[in-house]
Amino acid sequence: MHYSIQRIKEAKENMEKSYSFKGSEAIISPALVYYRDLLRSNLEKAIETAHGAAHLWPHVKSHKISHIIRMSMEYGIRRFKCATIAEAEMVASCGAEHIVLAYPLVGPNIKRFIKLSEAFPDTHFYAIGDCLDMLSRLGEAAQSSSLGNVDVLVDVNMGMDRTGVPLSELVSFCDSCASIDGITLKGLHCYDGHRTEHDYHDRKAQSDHVDRELKPLLKSICKNHPTCSLVIIGGSPSFPCHADFILTDGEETKNAEVYYSPGTVFVYDYGYSKKFPDLPYIPAAAILTRVISNPGRGIFSLDLGYKGVAADPEGIRGQLLGVEHCEEMFQSEEHWTFRMQPGYEDTCPKVGEEFFVIPTHICPTSALYPSVTVVENGEIVDEWEVTARNRKITY
Repeated sequence: MHYSIQRIKEAKENMEKSYSFKGSEAIISPALVYYRDLLRSNLEKAIETAHGAAHLWPHVKSHKISHIIRMSMEYGIRRFKCATIAEAEMVASCGAEHIVLAYPLVGPNIKRFIKLSEAFPDTHFYAIGDCLDMLSRLGEAAQSSSLGNVDVLVDVNMGMDRTGVPLSELVSFCDSCASIDGITLKGLHCYDGHRTEHDYHDRKAQSDHVDRELKPLLKSICKNHPTCSLVIIGGSPSFPCHADFILTDGEETKNAEVYYSPGTVFVYDYGYSKKFPDLPYIPAAAILTRVISNPGRGIFSLDLGYKGVAADPEGIRGQLLGVEHCEEMFQSEEHWTFRMQPGYEDTCPKVGEEFFVIPTHICPTSALYPSVTVVENGEIVDEWEVTARNRKITY
């Protein structure tokens, strides 16, 4: 599903005017606010793009919130991807059917993963890997447990060069995996976070190029290892580009299952909204902030330092709504200071005024808050704990 960029632009401009809500004066700032109606809208758009909820395997790291997992499940999503064992425990506690821990298991995390899998026998867990030694250790741990075996997806390097097996080595690596006791080769994890082309058609062309390389490799792998039938592919910017990745062109891949794995799109942020004008999502989170000082003419400071909004990536850390003709001066731990442009000093915001900031990067911003205020139709309706904010819950 490819949306009209003009329609998307108009929708975003209209939504940016409506982040205020009744009762905000009682909320301590800075505060992270989630908008439940926008979350639902983003969920519905992602499901439409993926041609159905059954084709989604979304990442939860953007929010780490059990309420959003349950909301997703109400829409028919049953599979989730996690970055930490704490996230995986949170998702399993919600009753998810399938969970992939999309982060290499090393050190004590191998035993933690085994214990988590044992604790939730009704949930199907998958590990990923790109190192035969690590996978051998995982297999040994599985054989020493009540599980006896762990299902594994091979982590594929789609060109990002962060983790994963290069395409040129993929077939032989899968052959080696198949001989490791204690693990079963179940498929491929194909994340392409480097697919950040601003223009959709460029992004699509680059994605198609790699897909054409991947498909014959998968065909060969499926022929040699029939259990290797799952493909989890794409991230938020690229998953629309892979939505026609269909594997029904041969006997070897007739049982292959392809899933798309966006993450940020469900909450969304200023960074993605600016970089990817073709994506139809609306930022469903904003930070409530207040002016705390006017230290000079035309200068105002917000109570929103980098302890309250993610300090990455480089550049502006959020879009300040409702103030025009101002420029950032600097940000520190607890302060964010702006200066009005020449000629606009008299329009400088005053101490006590409330504003909203759309974070540039929502994923690490969510992890900065123990809970979020939930708003729907302009009113506070709930407060949600950021359940997996810490790296350990139980296991």
